[in-house]
Amino acid sequence: MMNRNRFTMELIEASIGDIDQVGGKNASLGEMLQQLTPLGVKIPNGFILTSYSYYQFISDNQLAQQIREILEGADIENLQVLGSCGRQIRELIQNGVFSQEMEREILEAYEKLIGKENIDNLGVAVRSSATAEDLPDASFAGQQDTYLNIRGQQNLLSAIKNCFASLFTDRAISYREAFDFGHFNIGLSVCVQQMVRSDLGVSGVAFSIDTESGFKDAVIINGSYGLGEMIVQGTINPDEFIVHKPLLKKGFASIVEKKLGKKQQMMIYGVQKGQTVEVIATPEKEAGKFCLNDEQILLLANWVMIIEDYYTKLKGKWCPMDVEWAVDGLSGQLYIVQARPETIHSLKTSNSITEYEICDDSRSDKVLLKGIAVGDKIASGRVRNLKGVEKQNIHEIDFLPGDIMVAEMTDPDWEPIMKKASAIITNKGGRTCHAAIVARELGVPAVVGCDGATETLVTGDEITVSCAEGETGMVYKGQIAFTKSEHELSNLPEITVPVMMNIGSPDIAFRYASYPAKGVGLAREEFIINNYIKIHPMALLKHQMLNDQELSNYVQTLISGYKDEETYFIEKLSYGIAKIAAAYYPNKVIVRFSDFKTNEYYNMPGGKYFEPGEENPMIGWRGASRYYSEAYQEAFGMECRAIKKVRETMGLSNVVVMIPFCRTVGELSQVYGVMEQFGLKRGHNGLEVYLMAEVPSNVILADQFAQHIDGFSIGSNDLTQLVLGLDRDSSLVAGLYNERNDAVKLMISNLIRSAKKAGVKVGICGQGPSDYPDFAQFLVEEGIDSISVTPDSFMKTVKAIKEIEDKLMADVVEI
Repeated sequence: MMNRNRFTMELIEASIGDIDQVGGKNASLGEMLQQLTPLGVKIPNGFILTSYSYYQFISDNQLAQQIREILEGADIENLQVLGSCGRQIRELIQNGVFSQEMEREILEAYEKLIGKENIDNLGVAVRSSATAEDLPDASFAGQQDTYLNIRGQQNLLSAIKNCFASLFTDRAISYREAFDFGHFNIGLSVCVQQMVRSDLGVSGVAFSIDTESGFKDAVIINGSYGLGEMIVQGTINPDEFIVHKPLLKKGFASIVEKKLGKKQQMMIYGVQKGQTVEVIATPEKEAGKFCLNDEQILLLANWVMIIEDYYTKLKGKWCPMDVEWAVDGLSGQLYIVQARPETIHSLKTSNSITEYEICDDSRSDKVLLKGIAVGDKIASGRVRNLKGVEKQNIHEIDFLPGDIMVAEMTDPDWEPIMKKASAIITNKGGRTCHAAIVARELGVPAVVGCDGATETLVTGDEITVSCAEGETGMVYKGQIAFTKSEHELSNLPEITVPVMMNIGSPDIAFRYASYPAKGVGLAREEFIINNYIKIHPMALLKHQMLNDQELSNYVQTLISGYKDEETYFIEKLSYGIAKIAAAYYPNKVIVRFSDFKTNEYYNMPGGKYFEPGEENPMIGWRGASRYYSEAYQEAFGMECRAIKKVRETMGLSNVVVMIPFCRTVGELSQVYGVMEQFGLKRGHNGLEVYLMAEVPSNVILADQFAQHIDGFSIGSNDLTQLVLGLDRDSSLVAGLYNERNDAVKLMISNLIRSAKKAGVKVGICGQGPSDYPDFAQFLVEEGIDSISVTPDSFMKTVKAIKEIEDKLMADVVEI
């Protein structure tokens, strides 16, 4: 039993049952030191000032009544009043003195921690830990302060008093008022912890859940050089890494995404006397490469999973975690410096999905800015640009409820204003910065890392902020029309025909993972190549031979952080594919090899050097005919190697490949030959190969094609244009385009019949079932094995199929 009247205790003595004495963070650190260190998780040692110390300090200095008098009857909603109250209280605490007994015990523990000889030259971290942190109905994380690289006895004592005082920052007072927590029902504990020399290394945050979608099977890691405060504050755009948890547990190197951040600045130890830390520009060489290597990423992700698993068992329910970590630059050792439960997605109990969708088809002409999307909502409102406003003057700002907050970045002092905002936009920051965390907590959309926002957006302007279009947050001019729809997943009916998803962008994969889809019927490589790789594949490989300096400079910018051009292409493509495959694992994800037409390739950077002019690219050099061509085979080889990496290195064996626009069986054999050259062989490690059935010959010779494939997927868009003999890109004949035409339906019926006779699966991934419920009914009646639709059509398609199946069952019963 802990002595409740102790001033200090060893960090390792604390456990999760001591929150009322040591606060949430310290209880968590102590628990992990005891239980997880034997499992390999490394945590810096330290000592704790208990909440008894805080209460005794308040009592010794006779501050309680003075604090009550300051707050009693104060209009906390008034920012000026709030600022005045907070300032008065903090000054009272900072001017207080420790009793001789308390001071002696603190300094003895300090000397024991770092050694008497190191008191003036070895820094410690002084971290606040409130006793109400991480309660199940409110997150108090980040409400109190942390002080880094504190050296010397007097500086330590001052830092501890500053931590006590931070219990009464403006944002903490406002937060407690909002959640109706009594100001004296919360105490403060302080942890004095050995500093990890991440000023010479790397630090960051990690979540055992996707912070935007709530997807459970991912570890999200943000990292940068130097001390970790820069990431939390949102001062920089960090690197981001995503690891797939289920396959990491099976021993695979399951990094499914790596994004290189700008990492503009880094925080290091101060070099001037009296300066604890300072901010410097990150050296260009460091900023241009990833801050963690794959081994470090996987080790950290493994530790995050160990922490999550432990707390899940401890609490008796799933407990995703928010973790702070650091790599010591001297030893190279990784450490966990904080861990607490995630308090947004883990507390959601509803099984419903709310979808926001922009209705304005002309919105591309109204784009003002782009950044990193936080959440998935849309909001319109009046801009309130806070550029140049110092945080000490926030109480003077005329900020109305519903205004859209625009700022360089935010920190906890801005929270009273953020609570009034309908949306938040910042120039800097990543998905785990302060602005992003608070926006999620408040349930408002935010676009962070939005370069130039404070320069572009003018106070009083009407804008729309959209985070409903993937990982890229959009800022539009004016009020853009949008819809909001609620879907209760528990109300979706059970159906026999599996409904899959068409996922165009990896950015939206996690968002739709909670839908009860049976996998992905179509994932297009073109989107990833166009939006992730951003250059013609052959131009990427051959740019040095083209005598185009501008293009070569562009390539060097693209491949920053990667070994070479080939590695860049393979890794970027593999991450895009892997993110989709991870979202739906272990269900099948059918990935179609690239199917750009020559005019589309021509318009990519460098494309003009490698693409011929064609009168009708729709029926020209596309799909399978490219893969075995000498002019493109090398690029197709990179696609194959990316698939191999996804399936064998990352372990996502649920990936199925699909060959598009394959006109003859002989052509299919040639494609197989090239695939094998680059490590992909049908049947090896369970690899399945599907054929996109979109050319009439695929249907007419279906029995022959079926001998060489594992399934057909009907591409109704191209099949319709080729059966009806029209160019679907031509507005002149657009009125004739109809996948419900009897000729098209007859072709589909014949294909389904032939596929079933041959014993291979046949599905459909074209747009028809998404747009027309009667077309979906036709497919079900014909015996289709699966239907793949766009996410916005998923709910209505499931309901339509249920009606069809019920009708067919009723007809059978009647007979």
